[in-house]
Amino acid sequence: MVKKIGIVSLSSGVLGESFIKHELKIGLERLNKYGIEVEFLPNALKGMDFIKEHPECRAKDLIEAFKDDSIDMILCAIGGVDTYKLLPYLFENNELKRHVKQKIFLGFSDTTQNHFMLNKVGIKTFYGQAFLPDICELSNDMLPYTKKYFEELIKTGKIKEIRPSEFWYKEREDFSENSIGVDMEKYKNTGFELLCGKPIFKGEILGGCIDSIYDIFDNSRFEDTVSLCKKYDLFPSLKEWENKILLLETSEEKPEPKLYRKMIGALKEYGIFDVLSGVLVGKPQDEIYYEEYKQILLEETAGKDLSIVYNINVGHATPRCIIPFGVEAMVNVDKQVIVFDN
Repeated sequence: MVKKIGIVSLSSGVLGESFIKHELKIGLERLNKYGIEVEFLPNALKGMDFIKEHPECRAKDLIEAFKDDSIDMILCAIGGVDTYKLLPYLFENNELKRHVKQKIFLGFSDTTQNHFMLNKVGIKTFYGQAFLPDICELSNDMLPYTKKYFEELIKTGKIKEIRPSEFWYKEREDFSENSIGVDMEKYKNTGFELLCGKPIFKGEILGGCIDSIYDIFDNSRFEDTVSLCKKYDLFPSLKEWENKILLLETSEEKPEPKLYRKMIGALKEYGIFDVLSGVLVGKPQDEIYYEEYKQILLEETAGKDLSIVYNINVGHATPRCIIPFGVEAMVNVDKQVIVFDN
């Protein structure tokens, strides 16, 4: 059972802004009800401007969270856009490697790149939820499917299996105090969908938000992402990807099909689809471009011996499960389950 959670802001510093204080209060009360002590690492609440300007402080918080033996789970506040800037502060002088130890690390979105950083130093992590979007949910409780996986993680330290959610939710547009206690619109979900390949396959899972992964290959957003990610070998080699399962999900930016094709194309050019055992694809937020993304995936991976499973409830579409990285997973689309060998 998790006794103490350390909350870090590794991308955006929005957690420290006054306009989300009502959300912060809700999240803290929920964690306290589990009997969990919560510690905000020293820079986590310093606000958007400070966090943006001080990647070295973000990196310091992550190191501190690993060094502090009283913290048994590191929870990311939220995603953002520029966590790649932590690379020099974590990898020069082997700073991260010297201090990491295996403990629960949970986050998604831009945190994808932090998962790759931790993967480099041998830490198994968990992808799919974060403090502000999930624990601080404005409904009277966390979304039931999301809550189920969060509770499993804090009580057992692992995730045994994931199955599809019965419902999916339309994202909120209003996060003000007016939305406290207001339920999200929900729709019937259709389950895991096999786009191509064998319905049963296995491998360790790694990946995350495709927008963040694309930054490793493309300088459109920031002029130094490619050079920094190359310098520190952030993205695993093709040999390291052999027989693994790639997780991909799209951000709240809802990338247009033309951009999605470019992003999938960058991975194709890298050669990743030639060595994987399969691909898991998260449901697009609000099901925007649901059919278009499917078509692009099929076209760009045509001729590959690859299993692609679509509509996983993870990432930017709610509700969210939690997917363990670095442990053997068995995907069985026929039985609508992904089982993890913990």
